[in-house]
Amino acid sequence: DLRSDPDNWYYVNKDGSRGAMRQYRKNNKSWTTTVDAYVGGPLIKDKLFIFAAVEAERQQGESTGSNVAPFVDHYRYDNPKWYGKLDWNITDSNILELTGASNKSSYQGVFNDFDYDTLKEGGFNSNDTHTKNGADVYSAKFTSYITDDLTVTALYGKMKGTWYSSVADYDPTYPYLFGAQDQNPLYNGGNTITNSQTVSTIALPGHRSTNTNLRIDLSYKLGDHTLTAGIDNQDQKNVDGGTKFPDGGLGYAWEYNPPVDDTDPNAYIVGGPGTAQPGADWHNSPWVAGAGGYAGGEDGYYVAKYLYHDNASVRVAQRAQYVEDSWQVNDRWLVKLGLRNDQFTNYNAVGEPYLRLTSPQWAPRVGFSWDVNGDSSFKVYGNAGRYYLALPTSVALRSAGTSLYTRQYYTYTGIDANGIPTGLTPIDTYLGAGAPVSANGEYGQARDPKTSASTNLKSEYQDEYIFGFDKKLGDSWVYGAKATYRNLRNAIDDIGDNISIIAKMNAMGIDPNSYDATRVPASILINPGSTSYFNIPKLAGGYYTVQMDWKNDFHFNTTMKRKYYGLDLYLEHPFDGKWYGKVDYLFSRSYGNSEGQVRTDIGQNDVSATVDWDYAATMDYANGALANDRRHQIKAYGSYQIAPEWMVSGNLAILSGSPKTCLGRYGAAQTNPGLGYGPYYHFCNGVPSSPGDTRNPWTYTLSLSAEYRPEWAGKKLAFNAMVNNVFDSQKITQTYPISTSASFGRPYSMQTGRYFRFGASYDF
Repeated sequence: DLRSDPDNWYYVNKDGSRGAMRQYRKNNKSWTTTVDAYVGGPLIKDKLFIFAAVEAERQQGESTGSNVAPFVDHYRYDNPKWYGKLDWNITDSNILELTGASNKSSYQGVFNDFDYDTLKEGGFNSNDTHTKNGADVYSAKFTSYITDDLTVTALYGKMKGTWYSSVADYDPTYPYLFGAQDQNPLYNGGNTITNSQTVSTIALPGHRSTNTNLRIDLSYKLGDHTLTAGIDNQDQKNVDGGTKFPDGGLGYAWEYNPPVDDTDPNAYIVGGPGTAQPGADWHNSPWVAGAGGYAGGEDGYYVAKYLYHDNASVRVAQRAQYVEDSWQVNDRWLVKLGLRNDQFTNYNAVGEPYLRLTSPQWAPRVGFSWDVNGDSSFKVYGNAGRYYLALPTSVALRSAGTSLYTRQYYTYTGIDANGIPTGLTPIDTYLGAGAPVSANGEYGQARDPKTSASTNLKSEYQDEYIFGFDKKLGDSWVYGAKATYRNLRNAIDDIGDNISIIAKMNAMGIDPNSYDATRVPASILINPGSTSYFNIPKLAGGYYTVQMDWKNDFHFNTTMKRKYYGLDLYLEHPFDGKWYGKVDYLFSRSYGNSEGQVRTDIGQNDVSATVDWDYAATMDYANGALANDRRHQIKAYGSYQIAPEWMVSGNLAILSGSPKTCLGRYGAAQTNPGLGYGPYYHFCNGVPSSPGDTRNPWTYTLSLSAEYRPEWAGKKLAFNAMVNNVFDSQKITQTYPISTSASFGRPYSMQTGRYFRFGASYDF
């Protein structure tokens, strides 16, 4: 009852003023109950020890959906956990540790109707998708102190994961509607029309995984050196991973779209004249005609029948070897030198490797710590290292599986009472009127593993450098600074521009009749910024090798970049029995044109399958501030013992605004060139717009707490109260970035409003 009401979210009109309500959020609240217990101690004195803990947590609440999904979800999460550990001192020199843990989460919800005209909740609509997710992990670790100088450690662990989902009482009558806010207002009376369908795609019910790890370490002391070497072997299996439309349903959804160009209803939806690469015929690139020439498309509005599924059972093998020297140079200097070598192999659904990143991948690392005065009053430290990253199993779902991802384009002359378009007229495409079109060539066909990636693909890796110091200031203060620099040296993403690959094959003089152009992949893993070599299947067997230069063949005018630098300054007063305080200021910058394996600003979480780098036009003006860039962060913490039984404390966080993204059609003419993905170019209403050109507002969060520990209970009993976000600041932290949509500028996320927490504890 003390929690503040979350602010409602509204659309933003083209003039920047507040529009109609997008989402009613006043009742979006929840409560959580947690019960736990633990026990620990020796089973056999000095020999066998046990620790065990269990926890049951339940969260219940409600959440009202947006006006395009007008339902109130009454939900419940049940999250059981347990942990157990057994330590056995077999002898004074040999120790065995057995560990087990489990973390599960079960979700179920009920949808009731919600009326946005009256802001009132109605009756039962449907059951939400029921999920059961979680993992169990078990490990055994053996440590043997062979001599005073020689130690060997062996660790083996296994984790089993489950991701079960089911739709109770699924009603297949109506399709799911995407983008309902972009319906033609001539046919919906100015009010978004939806239906009772709450389910789009679901995860495969049998989804599960296993992850095993074997690690062996050998450590030897040699004078001032401690030498350590070891191996680290991991195997990950992902079984029945992927998504689909529910069985028994229609197998598709409808996706409403606004006009490509507000001034020209005949503007091509995909491709069209003037959108091809220099010297190329635009007819040879994917194209979808404009809506204006068809019944109901006079204003440029159109709709697409959307089909999607992906599924595979795949695995990844990771192998690594390392060696490290920890050198105590003297009583003031400690130096660590290390070298690690990683190997990654990704396998497709039939067990064939589609990625072999097994050439030596040396990752050197060096660090030091210097006690300047020899009394710990002044410490200088630094570290430099290289870190390689494997691709997870999920990459194979689209890059090496049998994914389907198509749209069929239509105009419409009406919308029925359930939001379904009527009076459909198929729009002409380069494959034929009404034919399914997949920008990435994903038509559900099996993928040849030799065509999944560039044959010279290298692993993703980053270099990191840290330098800092901590120093006493008088007898009561400590201050310090830490500088950090990170540089993503190599990345992996997919490219979809098979049109440029075919153009290069023509330039090479390859007979077009000797290969099937439809089998030239349109989603191939590459290292952005580098020359790539692709295998293209011959009809007679074997492969053509096609070399694609980054600038001359793919026509990119930029290369991959992601850099971060930060300077962290702090001043601290350690607790002296009366008060504690610390002020921390971080100046940082995260910038470039590649966030990494996902893309936050448009919600893409398909690893290494983002819009970035799919074709050249999507990366023009892409360089700028990355989604996690916060230029200034000021944080202050403090506590004060106002009386022997009373302590008050608080913290203040002041953060500069995160970058805004504005995406739209390409160039001043606002076209849709290349593969024609839609409004995902770095142009805002025809003007170049780089990430970070504008920003969200600064956020200010003050939280306060108080604790009472009465003397009469020996200070073992404590009562505390905390209020988070005292001033109930609810600033918008992210907005919807697609400028052509009616949703442009609406909130994506916002600060959590004020809430209270009360607690009681007893230490015994």
